Amino acid sequence: MPRNLISKKEYRGINTFLLHAMMYENPFWLTFNQAKQLGGHVKQGEKACPVVFWKWLDLEDSESTTGKKRVPFLRYYSVFNLAQCEGIPVDKLPVIDGGKREHTPIAEAEQIVAAMPKRPQIENKWQRAFYSPAGDFVGMPAPESFRSVEDYYSVLFHELTHSTGHESRLNRKGVTGSEGQWSPFGSQLYSQEELVAEMGAAFLCGQVGIVERTIDNSAAYIKSWLERLKDDRKLVIYAAAQAQKAADFILGRQHAEEQEVAA
Repeated sequence: MPRNLISKKEYRGINTFLLHAMMYENPFWLTFNQAKQLGGHVKQGEKACPVVFWKWLDLEDSESTTGKKRVPFLRYYSVFNLAQCEGIPVDKLPVIDGGKREHTPIAEAEQIVAAMPKRPQIENKWQRAFYSPAGDFVGMPAPESFRSVEDYYSVLFHELTHSTGHESRLNRKGVTGSEGQWSPFGSQLYSQEELVAEMGAAFLCGQVGIVERTIDNSAAYIKSWLERLKDDRKLVIYAAAQAQKAADFILGRQHAEEQEVAA
């Protein structure tokens, strides 16, 4: 549950929904001044989330038979997630989950990610994995929160495949839609895009050599989206072709071909 870093008290009511909607993995929040008091600061450009506080106040009222009246008192505060802050001394930081596995990066996977042309920013601080076309960035939970290192890279490759659909890359309709936005959830284009992303991830996992650890999950995921598309097998051919283009883009193959043509 989201809670204040200083008081350790959990937020309640509407604040729980507001803070969960921000999708940060870290459950701790604090105000701008609280970050300063701890010796740190909010990172430049970060935006706050409002939380509300209200209670009943008993005020004197000469017109009331009891001489008092009850009125609701409402105010709001702006808070930042701990992931939005920096410079806070280590001894002031809480241990969130001492049971997480240690993340050991896979060199081949890291090389693919680092070398991707026009790669979007990757932020490992969110509650779930997603690609934002509007912000052109990939949001990921911390690598240590995945069941295995292979699972982490499989999901990261899935989101990076989505990112190749951005208008600045391959301009795929499932990502950009008709107005530069995601196609509606469950729509034909959305379902096709999920097939493309998971197949692209499978191609990249094969490139790295971790396909044996991820293929079962990929197959189940692809099957679920095919069912939404009424088992239209022709879409597998289409999605595989788009996934190959996306994987080639991430691996820099398309970029290399363009350079050869230009030369």
